[in-house]
Amino acid sequence: MGFEQLAELRDQLKAEKEQAKTDSAKPHKRKSAPQSKPRDRDPAMEAIWPLQRHFPLAFPVNPAPKVPLKEGILKDAEQHLELLGISLEQLKLGISTWCRGARYWASMLENAPRLDLNGQPAGVVTAAQAIHAKQQASRQRSQGRRNRGKAQAPAAQPDANAAVHTASTD
Repeated sequence: MGFEQLAELRDQLKAEKEQAKTDSAKPHKRKSAPQSKPRDRDPAMEAIWPLQRHFPLAFPVNPAPKVPLKEGILKDAEQHLELLGISLEQLKLGISTWCRGARYWASMLENAPRLDLNGQPAGVVTAAQAIHAKQQASRQRSQGRRNRGKAQAPAAQPDANAAVHTASTD
């Protein structure tokens, strides 16, 4: 995120705070619906939020640690699509996103209980699964370091001598 984007975000937050202050100073009126600006929402998060709301033991809210999920949790969750208010595609995206990342892989310790939607034990993490999770976490960390290195690398500056040399040989 560049400085311009950060400044824009800061200004937007200031404006929202000012609006909240002026709204709280006015007499309270009942609003029929929240009047928020449409924002670009992450589709994975749109699927994860209902899972967290309806199944908090299986999908705990950060900062609580994630827990290993039962193998086949997707099939169990498919039975609750209407309750969740999301499509099957959204559910697949939400669960696959949930099960990727350092917080989830850190929970995948050998013999750790795998939980079903209600937070009840439904199997354990095997040694092979724990090793795989450790490898995934390591791979993600090294990929993050490579990405940060590319972002911080200075742009290539043209060599002044090379430009002079090319011009003199023409």
